[in-house]
Amino acid sequence: MKNVLIVSGHPDLQNSIANAEILAEVAKALPEAEIRKLDALYPERRFNIEAEQSALLKADVIVFQFPFSWYSVPGLMKLWIDEVFVHGFAHGSNAKLAGKKLIISFTTGAPAAVYQRDGFFKHTVEDYLPQFETTATLCNLDYQGAIYTNGIGYTSRDNEEAINAQKQEARQHAARLIAKIKEIAV
Repeated sequence: MKNVLIVSGHPDLQNSIANAEILAEVAKALPEAEIRKLDALYPERRFNIEAEQSALLKADVIVFQFPFSWYSVPGLMKLWIDEVFVHGFAHGSNAKLAGKKLIISFTTGAPAAVYQRDGFFKHTVEDYLPQFETTATLCNLDYQGAIYTNGIGYTSRDNEEAINAQKQEARQHAARLIAKIKEIAV
């Protein structure tokens, strides 16, 4: 299998249920994949740009894993993109990421029903995704689309039934992500 890099942009993964479960399942199924948990690596939000760019250079498949936040990536991941995906590295005439495959993987807090043209948000999830495809195009990455699960909002930590339901949905999400990674990383 080719080199797989998963960048977790959850701002507080230690208190996550779904995103933590997704990453745990991926780690079990793909132990050779590198998982970079930005919140744990950089609690002060000061990135080691050289280390991050080096990890990207080694990867054949890049996965952005995050909770959908304000219809995009969380602030931690946005800052990481701003500081790591700079001109001359990620894009421009000397870009170094060309040809690598990019998968976007995320959870939304809101249920699928609100992500409909006739739903509360008046937009589908897909309406919010062109920014990722455009980023891939700018960086000459091979955009592989998005894998997402709706309705993974905050769950009370004393509601075991709700926690188990979230974990089950997260495992299903992870299974789809793992299958996609295996499909393209041959």
